[in-house]
Amino acid sequence: MSKLVSSKPAVIVISSHVARGSVGNRAAVFALEILGYPVWAIPTIILPWHPGHGPATRIKPDDQEFGRFLDDIANASWIGEVSAVLTGYMSSQEQVLQTARLIRTLKERNPNLIHLCDPVIGDIEGLYLSQEVAAAIRDEFIPICDISTPNRFELGWLTGEGTPTSLTETADLAEKLGPATVLVTSTVPEKKGFTGNFHFDRQAQFMISHPVLDDPPNGPGDLTAAIYLGHLLSGTNIKENVRKTTASVYEILIHSAQRGSDELTLESDAQSIVNPKIEVLVEDI
Repeated sequence: MSKLVSSKPAVIVISSHVARGSVGNRAAVFALEILGYPVWAIPTIILPWHPGHGPATRIKPDDQEFGRFLDDIANASWIGEVSAVLTGYMSSQEQVLQTARLIRTLKERNPNLIHLCDPVIGDIEGLYLSQEVAAAIRDEFIPICDISTPNRFELGWLTGEGTPTSLTETADLAEKLGPATVLVTSTVPEKKGFTGNFHFDRQAQFMISHPVLDDPPNGPGDLTAAIYLGHLLSGTNIKENVRKTTASVYEILIHSAQRGSDELTLESDAQSIVNPKIEVLVEDI
């Protein structure tokens, strides 16, 4: 049987897929491949476009077939190529349970496998999936993941404490959440008019921020998780990782806005993923 030859390990990405746009798997897979990683992409739901653009037909995999699909993945002869799993949007409680089972199986075989959970459950306006699915992500993914990348609302919901309004509260909730590393996106720093990513682990807490952009395109959270994971797998120093990740996403948001696009223009901004030029603010906490 043929082997995929790559200098970097493969990453399984399990999230939503859209025909038009750069959210979910469309953003994560592109970013990881640009950074040199082979990707095994698994859609949890298929949509014509992001739901924020208006009503759209949804194609959801049958839960039983989705489970069998993941069993095939677990038993693939090439599974040794995989060193990380990135989970994002889930469309049913059963998908969460089946995906958690896959991750536990892979971790039993390879204790060094990294699971990054991007808990795509909502934003400041509230949940955009059912309480049942959100609770499953909280109860099944968060305890087994190595890294989580919630936004401020998601961090508050997952911990049951409400959305944090300061860096001190954000740090407290990041510690309470549980994973060894938590990267909180859309965090409000002390500097007015800025936003960015707050990193928390037992060794270091710091904030990387940039000016707020009005009405940015969808997808920066998906993109952030993927770029961060790519740099992590390559061994990039953690602060440099978050700095580059934040700069990449901010630079792409600016370019997309300048082009008048309602989507991230990743196809034109691959270089921003690899080597962003824009400056961001680095603050130790």
